Amino acid sequence: MAEFENNEHKGDIFSISVRAGKRTYFFDVRSTKSDDYYLTITESKKRFNDGSEKPFYEKHKLFLYKEDFDKFVDGLNEAMDHIKVNRPNRVERIPYQHNGTPSETPSADGSSFTNIEFDDLGKP
Repeated sequence: MAEFENNEHKGDIFSISVRAGKRTYFFDVRSTKSDDYYLTITESKKRFNDGSEKPFYEKHKLFLYKEDFDKFVDGLNEAMDHIKVNRPNRVERIPYQHNGTPSETPSADGSSFTNIEFDDLGKP
């Protein structure tokens, strides 16, 4: 995370980066020539060219102006709420049993199922 003073970097007011898996998101507050603030959101992904070991960074940038902040946040919240309510049930990870015996594991709907290891197939 980095924060800038107004005079230190012309146009750069505040910056924060968020690492999320293979992506990094940059949230940068900048100022226009008329000292109005806006936000840039940049997604950066590390990529490799075929046959090259040297990586490059693929970037996608979104400019968000203050007159759009409320509508943007409303839309983002509505989309996230929809995902939380309507996403398909996720398959729960099954804990590995070292003793080789199947274990009963609750599923997303509350019922249980038996974990069968492939090594158990063919055993009497």
